[in-house]
Parts: sequence; C-alpha cells; structure tokens
Amino acid sequence: MRRYETVFILRPSQSEDEINAIIENTKNIILSDKGSIIDLNKWGMKKLAYTIKKEIQGQYVFCDFAGTPASVAEFERKFRIDDAVLKYLTIKTADAISEEEIGKAIAEADAKHAVQAKETSEDEDQAVTEEDESIEETTDEE
Repeated sequence: MRRYETVFILRPSQSEDEINAIIENTKNIILSDKGSIIDLNKWGMKKLAYTIKKEIQGQYVFCDFAGTPASVAEFERKFRIDDAVLKYLTIKTADAISEEEIGKAIAEADAKHAVQAKETSEDEDQAVTEEDESIEETTDEE
C-alpha cells in the first residue's frame, strides 16, 4: 500500500448528485483494491487561475488515501474519459504505509475536521451575536 493525494476539478455546471457520483465511483475503485480513504473534502467552487476547457470556475475535490498504483491508474483513466473532470493531479506522499499508520492518519484527519467544524460554529455564533448587537443599537437610536 502507498499513500496518495489527489485533487480533481469538476465542471461548475455539475449538480451535487453528479459530483457525488464521481466521488463515489473514485472511492469504490480505491476500496475495491483493498485501499483506504484517509480524508475526502469537497473544497467547493473556486475560480481557476486560467481557463480550462472554456471554464473559469471549477468544483474542487481533495482525496487523501492509501491504495495501489493500479487503482490510481484506473480512476485516472476514468477521469480522462469523463468530460465532467477538467483537471486532476495525483501525487504519491509515501512509498509504504501500514494499517496502523492508516488508522492514525484517519484519526488525525477526523480531529482536524472536528476542530474546523467547531471553529465554523463559533464564527457563526459570533456573527449572530454581532448582528443582534447591531439590531439593538439601531432600536436604541430610534
């Protein structure tokens, strides 16, 4: 097993169901070869640095996984065929990864997501509090 990271950019016109279908297909290829998904993030719509296939925006998806070179070759082959995929890049981050290291990496990714979710909820709470304060100031002035 080797550790890889893949980022792929999908057309902005893709619906949420179509994006999820591409992600599921990629996950199934990795998992069918006895691989493991460590981290999978939809980064959302981003502006491209340059136009790709006449598109100026794209839906970014990041996948950190442990798998075999054959599974990488297979999903990259499908990416080349699929018109919805604008670009993709896969890099090998480790030549070998054990089951223990995979479990540790998954735990680290989950912890990172939990911290991000907590920060997001705190930011939203702060925004609501600031909005409430501005409403109170407006009513005091009247």
